[in-house]
Amino acid sequence: MKTVVIGILPQDQIRARMLAIARGEIKPGPEEPKVWFTSMKSLAEVLSDDNRALLRVITQAQPGSIARLAEITGRKPSNLSRTLKTLSRYGIVEMHREKNQIRPVARATEFTIHAA
Repeated sequence: MKTVVIGILPQDQIRARMLAIARGEIKPGPEEPKVWFTSMKSLAEVLSDDNRALLRVITQAQPGSIARLAEITGRKPSNLSRTLKTLSRYGIVEMHREKNQIRPVARATEFTIHAA
């Protein structure tokens, strides 16, 4: 399992950095953050204790569907789906469509945080 590098910067600085990358002025290195948050609070909401525990369950149990993950965790599928979509937006979870089901796959369970 790979470690995801997370950066924390104000929104305007994230935007300026992304535009500089698009213009070719900055070439991010492999050790630089790939996922960005605007505050420690928003990071803490996404990587809460419950969500990190969920990532460990996904990694260990490798459920074949969201419904199966809901059975394992005891969470409601709708609540679980919303959490997985949030984690997916940040690239922490991938959602693989297989036949008529969606299989969640954790991309990381370890994180390195760079805060400015």
